[in-house]
Amino acid sequence: MKVPPRTSVFVNVAVLAMVAAGVVATAAPALAGTASGPVVAVGAENEYADVISQIGGPYVRVSAIMSNPNTDPHEFEASASVAEAVSRAELIVQNGVGYDTFMNKIEAASPRRGRDVVVAQQLLGLSSNIFNPHLWYDPGTMPLVAKAVATDLSKLEPAHGAYFRARDSSFVKSLQPWLAAIASLKKRYSGTPVAVTEPVADYMLMAAGADIVTPQSLEAAIMNGTDPSPQDITTEDSLISGHKVKVFLYNQQVTDSLTASFLADANKAHVPVVSVYETMPVPGYHYQSWMLAEVDALQAALVKGTSEEGGLPDGPALVVDGLSVSLSGRQVLRQVSFSIGAGQVNGLIGMNGAGKTTLLRAVLGLQPISSGRVHLAGGRRSIGYVPQKVL
Repeated sequence: MKVPPRTSVFVNVAVLAMVAAGVVATAAPALAGTASGPVVAVGAENEYADVISQIGGPYVRVSAIMSNPNTDPHEFEASASVAEAVSRAELIVQNGVGYDTFMNKIEAASPRRGRDVVVAQQLLGLSSNIFNPHLWYDPGTMPLVAKAVATDLSKLEPAHGAYFRARDSSFVKSLQPWLAAIASLKKRYSGTPVAVTEPVADYMLMAAGADIVTPQSLEAAIMNGTDPSPQDITTEDSLISGHKVKVFLYNQQVTDSLTASFLADANKAHVPVVSVYETMPVPGYHYQSWMLAEVDALQAALVKGTSEEGGLPDGPALVVDGLSVSLSGRQVLRQVSFSIGAGQVNGLIGMNGAGKTTLLRAVLGLQPISSGRVHLAGGRRSIGYVPQKVL
C-alpha cells in the first residue's frame, strides 16, 4: 500500500463544492442508537463491516476482524479479543466458502440468543466447494448483503426500519458508477487476455468480459499455498514474457518468490501491472470507491499501459461519512456523506441557513459533531480556509 502524499484541500465558502441537498433528504434522526444503545455488529472482513456501517449508520457499532491490507488473510489466527468481539455481536456478516471458517468456530463456542448471522455464500446460493471464495468482487454480492443487513437490523431495531431500508436503497444506487465502469470495460475490451496470480478479482474480471488465461490450477495452487506444476509455471511465464496478455493482476497481500518472479517478468516485458487486494485498503476507501478504484486501475492499464504496482491510487483527499451536527438543540446537518478526490474542484450550493458554513466548520474541526466522521489525507494542517467574513 502506498503511503498517501501530503494533500492540500483549499476551501472557499463562496465557491466550494458539493450538492448536499440530495444527501440530507435521506437523512436519519439526530440521535444515534436506542435506549439500549446501538446494535453491536461484526464483519469478518472489513469490506463487509463497511457495508454494515453504511446501512446501520448511527444505530450500529461495527468492528472488523480482518482489516489489514498489508497482511496475508490466509495466515489469520483468531485471538482472544476477536473471540470476545464475536461473542458480543448481535449481527455478524461473513463470507463463507471456507474463507473465514474461524468465525463458525467462535460463533459455536459463544452462542447468543437472537444473534443474526449473514453469510454471503448462502445469499448467493453457492456450494462450499466452489473454486473462488473472493465473493465481494462479484458485482451481485453486496446488494444482497446490504438487503440482508437492512432486514436483520430492522428486526433488531424495528423503530428504525425505514432508515435502514432507505440506506439500503442509497447503497445500491451508489454502486452504479462501479457497475457502469465494468460495463464500459466489457463494451470496449471484451475478450482481452489477462494473467493473474490468484483468483482474487476473477469475478470482476469475468463481469468485465476479460479472458483469464492463467491456468486455473496455478491460481488454485498459489491461493492454497501448494506447489504448482512446472508446466503451469512455464505457461504463466510464457504468457507474460511473450506479451500474450495485456495486463497482469497481482495479489498485493499474498506474495512469495514465485509470484515475485512473475511480477519481475511483467516489469521486464513492460506488461502493465494492477495490484489487487483481499482486504479493503483503509482509511480513505469505502467498498464502492475501492471497487471503482480497482476498475479504474484496470482501465488505465488497458488504455494507457499504466501500472498500479505496489498499491491502489491514493484514496480521496476528504471523506465525510454520516456527519450530523446540531446547533442550539436544532439539527442542522443529518447523515451527510461524500468524498472529494485530490485535485478536484467542487461547489457547495444551498439556500441561506442550509448549513453550508456549519459543514465547512465541522470539516475543519471548528464545530463539534453529533455523529459521523471526517477523514482528511494529511490531516487538518493541510487545509486552506477563506471564511465568508474575516473577523
